[in-house]
Amino acid sequence: MTGDTVPRIDGSVIVICGASSGIGRGAAVELARRGARLVLLARRQDVLVDLVIKLREAGGEVIAVPGDISRESDVAAVAQAAVEEFGRIDIWINAVGVGALGLFWQVPAADQARVIDVNLRGLMFGAHFALSQFVSQGRGTLINLGLVNCDTALAYQTTHAATKAAVLGLGRSLNEELRLCGLERSIRVATILPGSVDTAWWTHAANYTGLAPRTAAMDDPALVVDAVVEACRDPQAEIAVRPSARVADWLGQVFPGLEKGPPPGPAQPDGRLRLTLPGTPGSLYLPSGAPRAVAGDTRARTRSEAGRRS
Repeated sequence: MTGDTVPRIDGSVIVICGASSGIGRGAAVELARRGARLVLLARRQDVLVDLVIKLREAGGEVIAVPGDISRESDVAAVAQAAVEEFGRIDIWINAVGVGALGLFWQVPAADQARVIDVNLRGLMFGAHFALSQFVSQGRGTLINLGLVNCDTALAYQTTHAATKAAVLGLGRSLNEELRLCGLERSIRVATILPGSVDTAWWTHAANYTGLAPRTAAMDDPALVVDAVVEACRDPQAEIAVRPSARVADWLGQVFPGLEKGPPPGPAQPDGRLRLTLPGTPGSLYLPSGAPRAVAGDTRARTRSEAGRRS
């Protein structure tokens, strides 16, 4: 963007969906520090209230709208709250994402559908309300979180990978529609493409692998938060965040042995996994009480376990 269409963070009105932890929470803290006026959406009302209090104590202008991005009415409510409170929406950030880990046919179909509901259906709700407002007011920026190398096979996270590939396709198509309508200079869609990031995503994900994720090779979430903040200022169509490794490689670091197929490793010749932990839907359906931080504990736990073995 050039001229008077260059976004300003100070004083801008920014909606963040998925603000209770991880990248969304980190972006809320950083953008509030830069003077943005925030409207936050997440399922955990107590966590949102706590975050709003902290940001307001630091001088931020923040309101919270508890809700589930997979429900159209909840997304409509956050859009309406932003316009009623601040008169407009300058930037809309979809920082939501859930996952289900395991062989595709061993993960319950309902869990797979829930991943699609949040990662794709919910993100499309957010994009729809954001772009409708942007077209009405004549300007705005939509920022979606995707996945680096999302066209690469990502075993044991099949539905998550499929939704992230769709996020990239959505961003490209939306930018093309904006170009065809002559709106590409005033309304932009940016897709952030991170690699493996150490957030609470791994704790919240449904897990039917029988294993706890462990690796020290994940990227610090601050890298992705910085990319989101930069996209608010300079919204490029696709922004790749430096990954710790190619997606095709880091699965083996997160779940050692899985990418190799049948023995050695937990996969048996008939395609079943040798379970050492019970399967769990994680926080797909009900929000988890913890953590409420930006960073996760996978890297620290990996180092601790390695120290005990040495």
